[in-house]
Amino acid sequence: MTTPPVATASQVRSTAPTLEAVAAKAGVSRATVSRVVNGSPTVHPESVKAVKAAIAELGYVPNRAARSLASQQSHAIALVVPEDTTRFFGDVYFASIVTGINRRLEQSDYLLNLMIATHGPDARMLRYLAGGVVDGVVVVSHHADDVFVREIGDMLPMVFGGRPALSGLKGHVVDVDNVAGAADATRHLIAAGRKRIATISGPMTMQSGLDRVEGWRLALDEAGLEPGPIVHGDYTMPSGTRAARELLAIDPSIDGVFIASDLMASGAQPVFLDRGVRVPEDLAMVGYDDSPSALNCEVPLTTICQPSAAMGEEMANILLAILAGDTDQPRETLLPTQLIVRDSA
Repeated sequence: MTTPPVATASQVRSTAPTLEAVAAKAGVSRATVSRVVNGSPTVHPESVKAVKAAIAELGYVPNRAARSLASQQSHAIALVVPEDTTRFFGDVYFASIVTGINRRLEQSDYLLNLMIATHGPDARMLRYLAGGVVDGVVVVSHHADDVFVREIGDMLPMVFGGRPALSGLKGHVVDVDNVAGAADATRHLIAAGRKRIATISGPMTMQSGLDRVEGWRLALDEAGLEPGPIVHGDYTMPSGTRAARELLAIDPSIDGVFIASDLMASGAQPVFLDRGVRVPEDLAMVGYDDSPSALNCEVPLTTICQPSAAMGEEMANILLAILAGDTDQPRETLLPTQLIVRDSA
């Protein structure tokens, strides 16, 4: 038994239905088929019906590259993350953001390009972004020293996930109210009768880190309590471990702690427990994110839920609207947070 020959790529291309074949089948001009394929509203409904029937019968697939050239759009957006790969792949916050972005893009004709800029994008990446291969950019986890985003904002429409620490940047922002979320976390500790409340903060180079410290201070000020010690982390588990040791060295009398991320809290809690500090009897803990880390702690973590996937979806939604010509989009969109009570406080 002989095996039939396998068609080459060039043979497949040569036998694939063409725009001209669709036009002949539908009894319209090639230009009319092109307008239907590109979604033009100027084509007569009867012609649209005939063209779509011919496309379905012939199995015609539009040439994406040709359509991009015609529309001067790449139909791709870039997600730029100024973090190292360890943090990006180790923090489920980013996975949730990407899930939300991709969920929205699946309803569109756009694809997502991921760019991890560990040390800030080099000249190659900036040339790539300027070369017409993407139509817009989403930036998440932005730090105060990531000044390269000014260049990107001059090139392309841009949406930030989280308020940028730099002022005067072009672009739109989707964030949660980090001040309110941190204040709610601290108020919960105060309502539990805690008087000496510390915090493990996020990086002070990020607006979220600054805002969560502000919310912690705000709630303590409202209650007439002196702030406990503050130790800075970087939203990673190891930094939470280090910060917990430092907190106990500074003031072992603390009876409450607001920790600005669940990952840091999951690194901090074993330190407290190993030192004989009972959670929540001796020390009540509240985290931030409502990530799987909150449930993986030995004492399940009370935390602030931020809707990361919804944030990603809204970032993509705003960028797609801008790319479609709708410039009447809010400069800042804030999504609500929610206190999730578990055993740690």
